[in-house]
Amino acid sequence: MLQALSRIGRRRALQAWAVGLAVLGLLVWWLVPAGDPSPRGKVTFSTGVPTGVYQRYGELLEEALGRQVPDVTIKLLDSEGSRQNLARLASGEADFTIATADAVATYIRDSRPGAYDLRGCARLYDDYVQLIVPRGSKVRSTGDLRGLRVGVGQEGSGVRLIANRLLQAAKVDPETGIEPVSAGIDTMPTLLEQGKLDAFFWSGGLPTSAVQKLSERFPIRLVPLQDDLVNRVHEGGGSGRYYRSAVIPADAYALSQEGRPVDTVAVANLLVTTDRTDPALAEAFTRTVIQSRDRIGREVHPAQLVDLRTAVYTDPLPLHEGARRYYRSVKP
Repeated sequence: MLQALSRIGRRRALQAWAVGLAVLGLLVWWLVPAGDPSPRGKVTFSTGVPTGVYQRYGELLEEALGRQVPDVTIKLLDSEGSRQNLARLASGEADFTIATADAVATYIRDSRPGAYDLRGCARLYDDYVQLIVPRGSKVRSTGDLRGLRVGVGQEGSGVRLIANRLLQAAKVDPETGIEPVSAGIDTMPTLLEQGKLDAFFWSGGLPTSAVQKLSERFPIRLVPLQDDLVNRVHEGGGSGRYYRSAVIPADAYALSQEGRPVDTVAVANLLVTTDRTDPALAEAFTRTVIQSRDRIGREVHPAQLVDLRTAVYTDPLPLHEGARRYYRSVKP
């Protein structure tokens, strides 16, 4: 009799122990997040010239990532712009960057090294082409630049790419029809102010701080880039299809526009990485870009236009798997 009771007690103890293990397992499942471990390590982000929008956007994104992904150390790397940024990704010198869609399409079209390893994380905001001249200049259209000293951006920049296309569309040879000056937004405003340039092209978010500051100390004017010019760029096909007609709002540079909007050309910026990037890291980057939009947008106004509904469209690049995971997780 005592032996039977003892066996029953042991059996009940074993059952209670098994139930306890099951409950503990459920608690662990509930409390510990599933999926990839939090990303960690060092990441290099190739940005742009020091006074450009890419650079400031990168600085603010670095701060946001520090809060969202504290185990990842971000190194920012100045660059000449989109084309140099893409080359750095392909070579492994950088892990993430920002580049314009036309520069990406051209990089792929030319089958540059690593072109087919590139992946998109998000469509960000549009760059607006700005053709800047002194207020008293006789230049009224792109065709009027013939024979003048024109800042066309640095060799590795997206500005150089689009400036050349617009000049060609206006039937001005970008090498012989003007006196091209290779310079970035960090130096072109000063060169214009000093009379060492007659005009310069810039492609960036609105307003670009370097152009804003120039307008506050020196009288400038924005030259319209009208629909017929954009149509001629489109006729060239290829990556020219990524340009669209747009309008610079009247208050973008209030001192120089005198209350008038200005016709121009716009092109989308993309957050770009490669297929070598860990999916958890790409997912974290993408999430931070979307969730920090308002915070970053208080300083970099174009960032306010980052939109979850359009961010997923990274043409001409396929989405990185990590970015795809994020968009699926927030899909209504």
